[in-house]
Amino acid sequence: MNETLWNRCVAFHGHSCPGLAIGFRAATEALSYLGLDGPAADEELVCVTENDACGVDAVQVITGCTMGKGNLLYRGTGKMAFSFYCRNSGKSVRLCLKALPDMEREERRRFILGAPLEQVFSLGSPRFPVPEKARHFASVPCAVCGEMTAEHMVRLVDGKPHCPDCFAPYDRGW
Repeated sequence: MNETLWNRCVAFHGHSCPGLAIGFRAATEALSYLGLDGPAADEELVCVTENDACGVDAVQVITGCTMGKGNLLYRGTGKMAFSFYCRNSGKSVRLCLKALPDMEREERRRFILGAPLEQVFSLGSPRFPVPEKARHFASVPCAVCGEMTAEHMVRLVDGKPHCPDCFAPYDRGW
């Protein structure tokens, strides 16, 4: 394990924990599997995380995938699963945490970082194709609150743009 990289992840996250270890291990294994030796400069590497837990911080530090660049996407399934895509090579991999034996916190962290990969994660293909590259949208003012909102997020009410916070859904229960 790369202690320097681990320490950078701990510094970014704020503490050492099993959750951070999950993301650390997933990210380092994915880079190795995809044949990459460092973080993404732009959108050539994409990560879709299925959780919003501690491990995502390690994924950002190690892979260079961030929400701001548009190459870290959140798909909330509640699973400790990460799908990685390399746009340049077309290779991809999904790592999903397996059920781990019951153990104390520090023992769990060490197990995640040091056990054979197949004891920690199931590896497979992502369940969906590589997401499209990030798009740029114009911003428009909400007719109610006046705040600028990306045009693809507004809803029209009587022909006027409403941001998601000001829009009142009309679903009538079905």
